[in-house]
Amino acid sequence: MNIPECRAVITGASGGIGQALVAELLRDGAHLLLVGRQPEPLQALAEAHAGKVTLVTADIRERSGREAVVAAAQRFGGINTLINAAGVNHFGLLEQHDETAIAELIELNVTATLQLTHRLLPLLRQQGRALVVNLGSTFGSIGYPGFTAYCASKFALRGFSEALRRELADTLIKVLYFAPRATQTRMNGAQVVAMNDELNVAMDDPHSVALQLLAAIRREEEERYLGWPEKLFVRLNSLLPRLVDQALRKQLPIIQRFARSKP
Repeated sequence: MNIPECRAVITGASGGIGQALVAELLRDGAHLLLVGRQPEPLQALAEAHAGKVTLVTADIRERSGREAVVAAAQRFGGINTLINAAGVNHFGLLEQHDETAIAELIELNVTATLQLTHRLLPLLRQQGRALVVNLGSTFGSIGYPGFTAYCASKFALRGFSEALRRELADTLIKVLYFAPRATQTRMNGAQVVAMNDELNVAMDDPHSVALQLLAAIRREEEERYLGWPEKLFVRLNSLLPRLVDQALRKQLPIIQRFARSKP
């Protein structure tokens, strides 16, 4: 994708990775339509990038919200890129989760993302070339204790990306699945940061993640996984999952201690 020609809808633009990506895309001349539920974070982005972005306040979990995004994209003059970056995460043991919180996580991370993509595909088809970018995770390939619901949602998103890519193989629409490892954003609270420190798990800066995502968009890659040894464990988990079972079993007491502690 030639970035100056990029006309993108971005969900989750006010998140840590989203904000960094917005800045990098604008720096290279992209035209952006930013979507979010809360007007205040969106307005802060608009003030940071005065006159360079278009905003639509909408809850994509609702039909009316998705219709608002479609209408805004039409007024925008059409789009050739959709970046699905909206998502939430809950750290804790599954038995500690509230049923409503589980449902809301799946609704945003999976259902709403599929539904919005479904609604915007006709607009993407109108372009000479187009790109769908799904922001996944290393936990979309490795089931990790303490993140069961989140892993389920990202496994689903990875499968969606793979199936949609194959479904659109005879079109000019490319599908990119982008999988960061742990990142220093609000999504990872103090408990997760402390646990990762004790386990010697590296956490990336959102800006470095955004730069890699920008590179993947330019090259229209099908998949990109970040981090070492995370990329190795993704591969091992697909070929020799019992080895990963054993490694995570050793970490389990530490994970349980942090998951059971109060925020």
